[in-house]
Amino acid sequence: MASLGDRARALLRRRKEEPLPAYVDDGTLPVLGGSSDPAASDSGVLAALAESGVDVTRPLLVRHHLLLPDASAVEQVRAVVAEEGYALVATDGGARASRVEVPSGLALARERTRMAGLAQRLGGDATGWDLCG
Repeated sequence: MASLGDRARALLRRRKEEPLPAYVDDGTLPVLGGSSDPAASDSGVLAALAESGVDVTRPLLVRHHLLLPDASAVEQVRAVVAEEGYALVATDGGARASRVEVPSGLALARERTRMAGLAQRLGGDATGWDLCG
């Protein structure tokens, strides 16, 4: 009979092997919710989405919206965020950085702050995030 530790390791291995959905930020995924209010608690927004029926325990496409001054800034952001597994889509006046992950309040807050700092160093700003899936 397998020990409790063996069963736990097997379960964790199985979870690690499950591939993330191949979501792409091409405009076809529905927006499930998000936040553009820097004063709002990301954990609170995520909890409200869960209460409204959004399954935030599964991998979703997390998009951060950035206002950037020019194409050079977009390319500089692309180089930095690509190292963290983000894809970047240029938009009028900026870009969207997206990657698939299981969202958490802590991760959203950390990445929102990081995106804001990156954009501000280049003369821009981060205007919020949303979840698609």
